[in-house]
Amino acid sequence: MMGLMHTKQLGYSKTWVEIDSTAIVKALMLETGPWFLQHDWNLVSRALNGCKSFRKLSSTNCCPQTAVHLPPPLWRSKMPRTSAVECPGCPPIRALTFDVLGLVKVVEARGNPGIPKVVDRWGEPDSSRCVVAASIDDRKDEPMLAVARKNGLIEVLNPLNGDLRVTITKVGDAVHAPEDDPVGGLHLFRRERCDLSSRLCTLLTYTKKGNANLRTVGNADSPTDSTHSGCTKTWDICTAGDVLCSAVDGNENYALFGGKGVEVNMWDLENPSKIWTSKPPRKNSLDIFTPTWFTAATFLCKEDHRKIVAGTNSHQVRLYDISSQRRPVISIDFRESPITALTEDLDGYTVYFGTGSGDLASVDMRTGKLLGCFVGKCCGSIRSVARHPELPMIASCGLDGYLRIWDSKTRQPLSAVFLKQPLTNVVIDSNFADQEPAGTAADPPQNEVEEETETQVEENEPLMKRRKKSEESQQREKKPKKKSKKRVKDEDDETS
Repeated sequence: MMGLMHTKQLGYSKTWVEIDSTAIVKALMLETGPWFLQHDWNLVSRALNGCKSFRKLSSTNCCPQTAVHLPPPLWRSKMPRTSAVECPGCPPIRALTFDVLGLVKVVEARGNPGIPKVVDRWGEPDSSRCVVAASIDDRKDEPMLAVARKNGLIEVLNPLNGDLRVTITKVGDAVHAPEDDPVGGLHLFRRERCDLSSRLCTLLTYTKKGNANLRTVGNADSPTDSTHSGCTKTWDICTAGDVLCSAVDGNENYALFGGKGVEVNMWDLENPSKIWTSKPPRKNSLDIFTPTWFTAATFLCKEDHRKIVAGTNSHQVRLYDISSQRRPVISIDFRESPITALTEDLDGYTVYFGTGSGDLASVDMRTGKLLGCFVGKCCGSIRSVARHPELPMIASCGLDGYLRIWDSKTRQPLSAVFLKQPLTNVVIDSNFADQEPAGTAADPPQNEVEEETETQVEENEPLMKRRKKSEESQQREKKPKKKSKKRVKDEDDETS
């Protein structure tokens, strides 16, 4: 009753109440309860428009309960799948998305603003070929795309047309099978790490049990050949736990790893050796220890490998400074869902992150201040967030099957594309530009102008005919009708 009185003070007129005592409900309806309780109930029901109804709720493992709702609850109505937010369109962009069925879909937006559309799809649907990680080297000459799949395969593709370059079947050591120790992630290096004439690319891969492998992939005679030559380095990241996240700095000299039961640790890739390991935070005032469970990680600045940002399953975003201490410098709590995706901004201090409940937000890691949440609610967990290397845009995707593009400054949605399957990763091709000349939209050719004028004249012709007909009908209505001779004679007889 005190809660209902408080509801009355707040001015609410629609309330849903559940109570497990049938006797109290009968006493309120028959007015046989204590006088002070009946008095408060009359005041509350009068403030709530006096609408009372009772319904019994049945349960399989408990006694029947009685529900009182004043009036019928609003939460029973069907809620929209997403919030209705207008999307004005986005600048030219090309994004590649990956889903749980192993499909790679190319989404492009042309014009400014443009509407993103699916222009190509690579692969056949197969759940065993689910894409678990992807990395792109979007250089202008010979770009490459590396994809790690659930069945243990790693494919190197051409991101322009989807042609398969090389397939790698042996990942990690020979002791663990792909089913027992699947691939957790990979990174495609942008620069040459080995001076080989037959070099195609350099890959860093790791498995969930902590087996890391740095290899140089050579050109193969056929795309199905699984070859690697020279500069192969293998090491163990951890002896226990599951590695769930990794990142490589901008200069591609250092890599960090973290996961469930694995503290964030940094390795030197030139000579694989561990140079730093984090320590868990201290116990809180209730002497409760937070278990180690990192779900996402990245470097705060591409040029500085000393500052690390990591997201945890306990809905925290932590900032580590390896030159300062091993424990986090700043720790930010964000709502109640685990952090599932992280990416850094070009300014070197802003971080964008997504959660398991579909929230997307940005944080200033210099002060630990939450800059704000992005407008529009996603329906499923966000699994990947990518920042455009040049334009102020970020792309996010998740289990709701939508690829969403946002303005990183205003945090407003620019556009969204429904791709049918739950998405796992998204990468952006920074070298994409709208192929249509800028002057075609503003200055169409002369032939097209003449055709447009002819069509406009043809469309206007029926309108002119309609106008003439309407004018003639109006003139007919204005003219007085001539009376017949018989009607005139009858009228004269009546008057006489």
